[in-house]
Amino acid sequence: MNKLTEIHGVVFDMDGVLIDSHPAHRESWREFLHSLDKKVSEAELDFILDGHTREEILRHFLGNLSTIEMLAYGKRKDEYFRIHEHRIEPIQGVFAFLERLKSSGVSCAIATSASEIRTFATIERMGIAQYFAAVVTARDVTVGKPDPLVYQLACERLNLSPQAAIAFEDAPSGVQSARSAGMRCIGISSNGLRQQLLHAGAEQVIPDFLELTLPPFIRAAWV
Repeated sequence: MNKLTEIHGVVFDMDGVLIDSHPAHRESWREFLHSLDKKVSEAELDFILDGHTREEILRHFLGNLSTIEMLAYGKRKDEYFRIHEHRIEPIQGVFAFLERLKSSGVSCAIATSASEIRTFATIERMGIAQYFAAVVTARDVTVGKPDPLVYQLACERLNLSPQAAIAFEDAPSGVQSARSAGMRCIGISSNGLRQQLLHAGAEQVIPDFLELTLPPFIRAAWV
């Protein structure tokens, strides 16, 4: 017989879930790679949106790099990103949803492949830092998604079992990461990957947070 699983925590990916940053990321990576005389197709650029760390993306496009090269190229890519970051807006409805979670006593965390510096700078700039009891970034893990570690750490820092938390993700590898950690997962289709998110294990896919209210969200957590 089904029973209700109480959800006490929500863990969000950042890019494409809390903030609509994919266009800025795509353009900054395109310009960075072009500056190195490396042309990539739009399909190849999709790799940057699938939950990988910056180091993993650099290796994907540029091959094995030394530590010095990794730091230098990472800094150079970030300079391109800063040109475009003023265009970044929050995903629609996310402020109201975060406030409902806070008012209901549901703990929230971030589990992102972004760097620590950019993550904290972003949530401070967006005015949402106060909603998160834990933030896990690329600095905290050795490998990016779909490895489950980033979500496991987020749950640990919330003092919750993975079964007592649910994830919001926009990348198939992120859904796989959350599911492998033992969590339920809802997909955000800001990148148009609805079918891929469902195939990866998302139990439902929504376009944004505008229509998502807390009571249906809690009732959806049945096993």
